[in-house]
Amino acid sequence: MKFGGTSVGGPERMECVAEILASRIETSEITAVVSAMGGVTDMLVRAATEASRGDREHWKGVRAELARRHREVADRSLSAAEQAVVLPRLAEYMRDFENLCSGFSLVREVTPRAMDTLSSLGELMSATLVAAILRSQGHKAEAVDAAEIIVTDEAFGNASPLMDETTPKARSRLAPLRRSGAVPVMTGFRGATRDGQTTTLGRGGSDYSATIIGAALDADEVWIWSDVDGVMTADPRLVPGARIIPEISYREAIELSFFGAKVLHPKTIQPVMKKKIPVWIKNSFNPSCVGTKICAAAQNGQAGAKAITSVSDAVLVTMNGKDSLSFPRLATRVFNGLHLEDVTTLMATQSSAENVLCFAIRQSELPRVKARLEKTFELEILHEYVGVLEVVPKVAVVVVVGEKMKGTPGIAGRAFGALGKRGINLIAIAQGSSELSISFAVKASEVKEAVQAVHDEFEL
Repeated sequence: MKFGGTSVGGPERMECVAEILASRIETSEITAVVSAMGGVTDMLVRAATEASRGDREHWKGVRAELARRHREVADRSLSAAEQAVVLPRLAEYMRDFENLCSGFSLVREVTPRAMDTLSSLGELMSATLVAAILRSQGHKAEAVDAAEIIVTDEAFGNASPLMDETTPKARSRLAPLRRSGAVPVMTGFRGATRDGQTTTLGRGGSDYSATIIGAALDADEVWIWSDVDGVMTADPRLVPGARIIPEISYREAIELSFFGAKVLHPKTIQPVMKKKIPVWIKNSFNPSCVGTKICAAAQNGQAGAKAITSVSDAVLVTMNGKDSLSFPRLATRVFNGLHLEDVTTLMATQSSAENVLCFAIRQSELPRVKARLEKTFELEILHEYVGVLEVVPKVAVVVVVGEKMKGTPGIAGRAFGALGKRGINLIAIAQGSSELSISFAVKASEVKEAVQAVHDEFEL
């Protein structure tokens, strides 16, 4: 069971987490994974950044706020005996925070490795408190640092697990605790390299931590507890009538998370897919809600579209090559440039006959991409072998997802027909050969109406 930042956001929420775990202790062997308290990771990252700029007052203010929030939980939710154990440990984490920020202030720099150490302190404090609350309620529990278990590569800030080394560590460290009836309360987000350097799995990586551990332990199920009732047919802010989807496939979940559905970290599903371990999305604020089951093949779903997601802060970039630059060469150099900037396209379309390549990226990535491609094609642009980059701003990319769209005729026609009836113009269209999704670009100002139109058409 993994609990996100809002689920452990304060004393009441952590007590609710303890109640959810306690309700299962008698019937299941449970491992818990917890995020930092809501907002804490952002505070830590900002403190490190400001410290590296020489601002000592900011991180001292953050230290005071961190101490206050975590002390509030200890004062309200822990027994006197547990406070005597936990408060010195929290003070130690605060000293680590001070020492790191002081160092950043002196050298005016934060390395990715140092940022990983500091930005994941929130998980250490959260796991310490949740385990102590369980013990205060009379249950056996132990806080466990995932850096002892999850072995990763050295991609600080966005590390990937090395499962062959993680699996035996997870089993030897956690299995004895679970067999004894104790609940291991693990830190999410954190891992460590082979030589023990702390790494993180990327923002939102606690979901990923849970499925890594679930796969390593051959868990029956992984439950992701957040503040939503499950995976929805669309963003409720765009479609008030959006509904919970009872069951979706791994592939559908990956597609939705890639295109911005904020239910899961994009890498979450990867560790459990091979072992076909189901993942449940559940709401810690509404535990009685069944939620959404993510599994190898969703059952009883109607053929066609299942959900719609969108990215509303996109731009379309068009590259136009002349006859002297073939389309394969144009595409190779464009996508190599995107790779060097670590930018992923939201959708891409082409006209090979006209040597035109069009792709969508997030607005925030445009300056880097534009600079990289103008440098890559500097000589070609100068000699007019390649046209100047054309950018269409304020675009939304809407994605219709459904595994059973494959082989079902008329899906694209129905979707685009629904948009046409409302006078919504399509700027670009793309569909993969897998037929798992159909993507199209519209004006950002029309995204709400576009998503609603398609949602209504398929009666999702």
